[in-house]
Amino acid sequence: MRVSYRVIYADTDTGGVMYYGNYLRLFEIGRTELLRAQGLNYREIEEKEGLILPVVEVSVRYKAPARYDDLLEIETRLSEVKPHRLRFDYQIYRAEKLLVLGHTVHAPVSREGRLQRFPASLLSRLQEIKARLG
Repeated sequence: MRVSYRVIYADTDTGGVMYYGNYLRLFEIGRTELLRAQGLNYREIEEKEGLILPVVEVSVRYKAPARYDDLLEIETRLSEVKPHRLRFDYQIYRAEKLLVLGHTVHAPVSREGRLQRFPASLLSRLQEIKARLG
């Protein structure tokens, strides 16, 4: 799934390029909108299931910089669904030029910070989303 994002001035550093840490925000936008487009959102997971999904691993490979006012496309894929983890893969483009590759891994955790298994119904939904989006 792809979602657009325009780089704002606050995203950039003194060199006039997008600050490296801000790409993680774009990853979050991508995964949030992917799930939302499939009828699932973080609020539902938190409120109905009592789970939070913290990032437990992240990888980013920077290939070219984004600059103020660039229109970016965030491509996100749910690449792994297991009882104790999810993995999302990301590619960020500017006019079809690949700028960034990355992934995040998330673990279902209770509000008390204990690792949990996804409830069967949620795990099934996530597996369906992965299969549907390929």
